[in-house]
Amino acid sequence: MSQETKVGGNRMKNLTKIVPLMLICILILAACSSAKPKTSSSSNENGYKKTTIRLAYNLPQDHHISKGIEQFAKEVTEKSGGAIKVQVYPAGQLLSDKDMNQSILTGGVEMGVNSSTLWASTVPAMGIFDVPYIFKDYGAAGDALSGEFGDKLRKAMEDKGAKVLMFADYGYAQFANNKRPLKSPSDFKGLKIRSIGDIPSEMIKAYGASPVFMGAGEVYMGLQRNTVDGATSGTTAMVQRKYDEVTKYLTINNYAYLEFILAVNKEYWDNLPEKTQQLISNTAAETEKWIRSQAEKEDESTAKELAEKGMEVYIVPKEDLPKWKEAAKPAWDSFSKNAGKLGDELLDLVDEN
Repeated sequence: MSQETKVGGNRMKNLTKIVPLMLICILILAACSSAKPKTSSSSNENGYKKTTIRLAYNLPQDHHISKGIEQFAKEVTEKSGGAIKVQVYPAGQLLSDKDMNQSILTGGVEMGVNSSTLWASTVPAMGIFDVPYIFKDYGAAGDALSGEFGDKLRKAMEDKGAKVLMFADYGYAQFANNKRPLKSPSDFKGLKIRSIGDIPSEMIKAYGASPVFMGAGEVYMGLQRNTVDGATSGTTAMVQRKYDEVTKYLTINNYAYLEFILAVNKEYWDNLPEKTQQLISNTAAETEKWIRSQAEKEDESTAKELAEKGMEVYIVPKEDLPKWKEAAKPAWDSFSKNAGKLGDELLDLVDEN
């Protein structure tokens, strides 16, 4: 074999190695580019620059917050004449609730909806919504969020790298159990109660019960198998997760007004055109009002539905709530310790109302 033939053969061998590697690199780059939102410098006839925004959430699609978020995305797209495309990934399709916040903060996703309880690990003051009995009614919560109270929380989030576009009212948290009616804090003694966070756990312990942490999807089986005796959640979730099949008693004491937050990566937000920011902000404000109006209706209708399905419902009289609040003081102390000066400022603002 000639030297020229050998050289040609070696070149062919090298090419067969290099070409596949080049193809792999091209495919990886294409996948990465398709995973990121596409932004264009061109504007449509309405004056909006073309962009694609990914929005993720974990709630079931038939929840009133989910319906509001879906409508928000639709309206932003329509009002911009299709220039701003909000791609919604519902029910955990893109991110779990545990991964959501970090993804928003790092820009892995532009927008996301998550509970204030989970945001409290990043912004301790967000735990304020888990503090027992701070909002006496639905109106008080709305007033607080529309004023200085809400502004302080928004700033704390921005300092961490996320801008709050909307506080989405989930509704009040209650207690369900399969042992006995819970008509006073002392009735909790000896029970195992599934908790939804650190602060509610402090309250459960103060009432004489043992808090148990488990995922939302595990609660039904936990109640069915007596791993836990009861659980705390909103009645909307209790209906969706069929608590009526595995618990007998429902206590309505409205101890915590649960919030979900629609947040956007701050750096991404700051780089959007002002016209786009204004459209998104205005649409979010309108959606926030609609969701707030639905929270009370949903709480009432789902509590009634649970009663119709056979649960024994006890509504704590207003005159009895002070003793429930007093017994829950360790939860207030826990929040104050974790949230520091800002936490105390928020508690003071709530006490003023």
